[in-house]
Amino acid sequence: MDNHLPTLEDVAERAGVSTATVSRSLNAPDRVSAHTRDKVMAAVRELGYAPNFGAQALAAKRTNTFGAIIPTMENAIFARGLQAFQEELSREGITLLVASSSYSPELEEEQMRALVARGADALLLIGHDRTPECYAFLEHRQIPHVVAWTYDKTRARLSIGFDNRKAMKALADRVLDLGHRTIAMISAETAGNDRARERVEGVKDAIEASGLNPAALRLVETPYAIANGASAFEALMQGADRPTAVLCGNDVLAAGALSMARKLGIDVPGDVSITGFDDIEIAEIVTPPLTTVHVPHREMGRGAARLLVALRNGEDPGPSVELEARLEWRETLGVVCG
Repeated sequence: MDNHLPTLEDVAERAGVSTATVSRSLNAPDRVSAHTRDKVMAAVRELGYAPNFGAQALAAKRTNTFGAIIPTMENAIFARGLQAFQEELSREGITLLVASSSYSPELEEEQMRALVARGADALLLIGHDRTPECYAFLEHRQIPHVVAWTYDKTRARLSIGFDNRKAMKALADRVLDLGHRTIAMISAETAGNDRARERVEGVKDAIEASGLNPAALRLVETPYAIANGASAFEALMQGADRPTAVLCGNDVLAAGALSMARKLGIDVPGDVSITGFDDIEIAEIVTPPLTTVHVPHREMGRGAARLLVALRNGEDPGPSVELEARLEWRETLGVVCG
């Protein structure tokens, strides 16, 4: 039996190209013509070639593997950004490993250490909130990392994202401009989640700027799930002093609120307005379509990849990047009548 494993040289000979061309075809396909790339990939398939990444990593002192730790895989909130992140990394011949922390700081720390132990050259993190020990670990191991889905000019760590507080204030300002004065909010749990916390503060900023008391905001914090958004909305609508607008910290909670409104026979936006945040696909397909804040997911993912690659390569990535999050006006936000 022939136990010979095909080598890079074997592929080059079969394809009639140099070993350097084979390497470029596998690691930086955009730098090779389609015709040449097709010849190389045909030879790879015919020979059953698989690159020896372990040997490459030893030689280069890097694995060309990046890690990303996201809070959840259950819904689409991070999907677009992560897809764009992976697409950009693949152009550099970098493989992505993804882990989900389920919004648990302890689990995130375990995953961070596991990804580094498996040779991750760099890490994408979501939000700034984590223990000093986590950051000390990354700095001690000299692991490049970028924070995404948030931008805060007061934070020293490199980040790319948007100002959650400012974006939510802009939405709440519009709600107040339409005459709403009895406002409630359904938020993801704010402990250990700076994005959720900043969105709550943005609503309070708008309320205070309008001359009302921000302490009067009726706030329900609940884990991220459609069913939880429904339950929170039902609780808020109990009693005589119903809110005329319910601002939700994300589209998933808002979708739950809309489903419960329909179940209770509450007209949206006639009886109560409901808004979301993120502008994931569910925002357009719920009935009525959801007024929300559009997050630049794909731009953020691509930009995060470029920043991490620059850091990994020892280049100056430049300053943190603030992206625009804009109001997406649809049909769930209406004017207060009477």
